[in-house]
Amino acid sequence: MKMDDSLRVPFNESWAKVLAPFESELKSIERSLEGKITYPAFDNAFRALSIPIKSVRVVIFGQDPYPTPGNATGLAFAVPNENKTPASLRNIFKEYQEDLGYRDTPSSDLSQWSNEGVLLLNRALTYSPDGQISIKQWAPITNAIAEELGKRDVVAILWGNDAKSLKEYFRDDWVIESAHPSPLSAYRGFFGSKPFSRTNQILERNSLPTISW
Repeated sequence: MKMDDSLRVPFNESWAKVLAPFESELKSIERSLEGKITYPAFDNAFRALSIPIKSVRVVIFGQDPYPTPGNATGLAFAVPNENKTPASLRNIFKEYQEDLGYRDTPSSDLSQWSNEGVLLLNRALTYSPDGQISIKQWAPITNAIAEELGKRDVVAILWGNDAKSLKEYFRDDWVIESAHPSPLSAYRGFFGSKPFSRTNQILERNSLPTISW
């Protein structure tokens, strides 16, 4: 299914069938944001979908993109390597080290994970300082992405209540859910949740290649 080429959000063509039913919604969001500041820029809203759908082995769902200018890249929780690491990502790396027993951490742009087939997606794909576009507007689209991934052998890591609402689309034994890694909630169930090792355990049980976190 082909989408209108005038839509200004590039993504891998394998996602077109999933997104095509929401073409009018996407155009409405684009019109609403025209000339306004968003994080990331609207052009990068679907950067996470630059990897082919068949390559996705894990999806990590978060909440909103970073509200700090220059941080949001289009990959949930990632920031440019030259930027200061935000608190949520620091907590993710802390859990990563505890879970896997590693001293080092991936680069902050999380390209290593993306290259491994880990889809890093927020429930809202843009953050608007004026609050005009929010999870409510993006939810039908990210719901559809979750529904499609739930039909495949994809592990779902759901961080925070907004992400947990997607649990219904995935098989129970393929879901890892916890509190969000932000400083406000990380100590309420994110720390100690072992999402990285548990993901690989699920993949191993199903005779699938593990992730090189």
